[in-house]
Amino acid sequence: MKALPVEPSSAALAIGSRIRAARHAQRLTIDQVADSTGLTKGFLSRVERDLTSPSVASLVTLCQVLSMEVGELFTQPDTHVVRLAEAPRISLGGEGISEHLLTARSERRLQVIRADIAPHGEGEKELYSVDCEVEVLHVLAGRFVLIFANERFELDAGDTVTFPGREPHSWMNPTGQDTVVTWTLVPAASR
Repeated sequence: MKALPVEPSSAALAIGSRIRAARHAQRLTIDQVADSTGLTKGFLSRVERDLTSPSVASLVTLCQVLSMEVGELFTQPDTHVVRLAEAPRISLGGEGISEHLLTARSERRLQVIRADIAPHGEGEKELYSVDCEVEVLHVLAGRFVLIFANERFELDAGDTVTFPGREPHSWMNPTGQDTVVTWTLVPAASR
């Protein structure tokens, strides 16, 4: 069997932003990294801006100081695009509501759900809770009422409310107009 030759790429790998992000995450200045690595501030600045490429030895030293694996600089981020037209429909209950999952099904850190609510649509009659730590509700269009046992919030487009996910609640669209909201659940609700 004949091996297929791989054409080398002349495109430079952009690793500078990842190095800068790692430095910031460690709360280190360029001066501190320069002192720890023996590299100059100017050289490190050019590396972070992808204006120069470090040698393998410099890269290994830099990664050691930044507490990261060299391979982290070259891996592709786990990115998922969900187009609204293709977003899976879900149902968390209620009447007059169409819900779509906007995050990848495999995402466990959080979930974003878009809810299109018809005029006078409403949630469950009894208050319910979601199995997550935090819920963030953002009203994209229309008016929305979020109902708790002892409190209710009347929200307009642009308003956002954050509350414990396990807090019993319900909701309603009090108007004759459509309402659009997003629910962000952190972490993703248990299935």
